Amino acid sequence: MKNITNTKLAVSTSDWLKHLDNLLLFWDKKEAYATGKSDLFPTYHCNTGETFDINANPLPDEIVDALNSEDTKGLIELDKNFIRAHSRQTYAYGIAFHMTSKGKYLNLCKKGVDALLKAIDGNYGMCVTQTLSGKWDNARSDRTSQDLAYGLTGLGMYYFLTHDKTILHRIIQLKDYIFNAYLSDRRGYLMWLPKNNPKSEGEVQIVAQLDQLYAYMLMLTPCLPEPYKSVWKKDMKRIADILITHFYSEKYNMFWGTQNNMDRMQLGTDHTDFGHSVKTFWVILKVGQLLGEPFYVHFARPNIEKILKDAFIPRVTGSAIPGSWARRFDANNELDIDKEWWILAELDQAAEILSIHDPFFYDYLNETQKYWLEVMTDKKDGEIWHMVDGKTNEPVHRFPKIHNWKTSLHSFEHVLFSYMTAANFANENFHLYYALPEWETADQDNVAPYMFFANVVKVEKQKSDIQLELPDNNEVYKVTFNNLH
Repeated sequence: MKNITNTKLAVSTSDWLKHLDNLLLFWDKKEAYATGKSDLFPTYHCNTGETFDINANPLPDEIVDALNSEDTKGLIELDKNFIRAHSRQTYAYGIAFHMTSKGKYLNLCKKGVDALLKAIDGNYGMCVTQTLSGKWDNARSDRTSQDLAYGLTGLGMYYFLTHDKTILHRIIQLKDYIFNAYLSDRRGYLMWLPKNNPKSEGEVQIVAQLDQLYAYMLMLTPCLPEPYKSVWKKDMKRIADILITHFYSEKYNMFWGTQNNMDRMQLGTDHTDFGHSVKTFWVILKVGQLLGEPFYVHFARPNIEKILKDAFIPRVTGSAIPGSWARRFDANNELDIDKEWWILAELDQAAEILSIHDPFFYDYLNETQKYWLEVMTDKKDGEIWHMVDGKTNEPVHRFPKIHNWKTSLHSFEHVLFSYMTAANFANENFHLYYALPEWETADQDNVAPYMFFANVVKVEKQKSDIQLELPDNNEVYKVTFNNLH
């Protein structure tokens, strides 16, 4: 890498706010949040952002292409809406409010939360799919721990912004259910299916562990009241230890996607890629910072740097195409240079985390962030392409832009991370918005940037631009931060 004195900021905070407008170009259409017999936001959209009739003949080209391709067929199940997709969209509207103060987005976040509450299945966690007629699934034993974790994402973002104690009760209930039903003391990790399901004795997925931390615990733990905060911190430490002891390969500096299946513990297999590995490292680093446990920070930081070095593909001399990230090493230990949206987002975010203390990581980011904005972003209709061909730098259209695993989570988290860390690099203040109950005041002790800590420079109460549909006469606060860490 070059000397830090030569590093400048290529993509500014204002650029990231403009990019947020591009994302909202897709998600601010009425069709995006219209609900029918199902209270859930629609899972599927055309690449333009429009919804479509599942009985149409013909279906949109991108849907037909996905249904006819073996490697994309599972992304489309048109007769269902998915809780994980709905919850991620709920989260995205929360991020939009967090960055803009526009009350419409917080009301949409609350609308999403209301539907999530209806999905709670008594003492059995949460339903994870719903038919278009509004019927919930009943196969409790077949619900995965990952789906339940992402069901908490939308609830978590809403609580993060509003401190609504009626939602906190549901969050605690769902988290406790996941840990009671899926964490096997005998096996020492969270199972993919409930531990009382005989089918749970199969292979063990890294995402069953990782996404408990990523989807809600890191976001929520700093703003939880006691005794929940202390309990969650202990559970976070336990999961970090599981990730390191059960899934980490020191030889490859990667995390295996599965454990106890030797055929799957190979390069080029599902979930063994730069995205899952760097995400696991940065999540462990954040756990270490939150718990005050230097071991996790010292374990993760140098290994993130190694992955970034392996994954970076420099700009070709004379090319207008910026440098970018690769997806993974394939089974032959060769770089897979195709671009999958969420992997690029995770690599950017890992580099942004390291850039707070080592700004020379912007030598990577000044290339990869421009690639994201110039190549991965659909400038006409908004949002991010699922896959871009690494050789042609053109979208791969058999992967629809939106499907039951790709909605808005990674693109909105990416823009928020990028906005905050760009401000930190430029030594600028940045602004985020919260809507707290009338009896609670925003201050250093009860508001923090998402996934980070920072110094509170100023707190200003402001009138909402529209009536907020919240239960506690919530007041909007503009909080000015600096010194992100």
